[in-house]
Amino acid sequence: MDRGLVSVIMPSWNTAGYIMESVESVLNQTYQNWELIIVDDASTDGTVDLLKQVDDPRVKVFVNEQNSGAAVTRNRAMREAKGDWIAFLDSDDLWSPTKLEKQLEFMVEHDYVFSYHDFEKIDEASKPIGIRVSGPDVVTKHKMYNYGYPGCLTFMYKASAFGVIQIKDIKKNNDYAILLQLCKKASCYRLPENLAQYRIRTVSISHDKLSKKLRSHYDLFHMCDEKPALIAFWFACWNMFYGVLKKIRYENQI
Repeated sequence: MDRGLVSVIMPSWNTAGYIMESVESVLNQTYQNWELIIVDDASTDGTVDLLKQVDDPRVKVFVNEQNSGAAVTRNRAMREAKGDWIAFLDSDDLWSPTKLEKQLEFMVEHDYVFSYHDFEKIDEASKPIGIRVSGPDVVTKHKMYNYGYPGCLTFMYKASAFGVIQIKDIKKNNDYAILLQLCKKASCYRLPENLAQYRIRTVSISHDKLSKKLRSHYDLFHMCDEKPALIAFWFACWNMFYGVLKKIRYENQI
């Protein structure tokens, strides 16, 4: 059943070793009414040359004139999107073939405008490492400020309910910045199915030191969400605490 056009937002930067597998996971979707908006942030490893080989008019590739960062790149992709629904997939992560079909069915059936689902972790060679990540059944605004539970590769929203989302230029946590804008208008509902694979890489934000993580969360709440400095620092500390609880409660061996 056609439930409208889905715009898939994919920023890319030097992911030549992974991006074609990510694109293939979109091409293999059982739900076929989608457009894939790829904005490359001036890659230097041949990523764009690989993308030129994709022969499908639904895959639309844009290239920044100069390296501008993930936030600017995501913003451009969201401005280019024409879909009734907006979904996200980073250029090294993967979707299961039924991801769009099942998530759209879930949202339309329950009249939800904002949802997410579970995912599993894989290694750099795309092999599962036996960890499934879930979250609360309903992520309210309050819970979203505690922690950004929906993984970037899992959440989807109805475009007409939120308009064109644009975020401020912060280096990290720009996907969380999107979530904070969305949660002010609607709660996010969980589809309890594993429909995506998140790639753990040796060079990633998840390997940052505690001090750098705290700073990036402070920047998120202070610069993007415009909270006063002390309140932003409180939210950043609170968020780190809930990050520990999330790993205990919502990351399980499979």
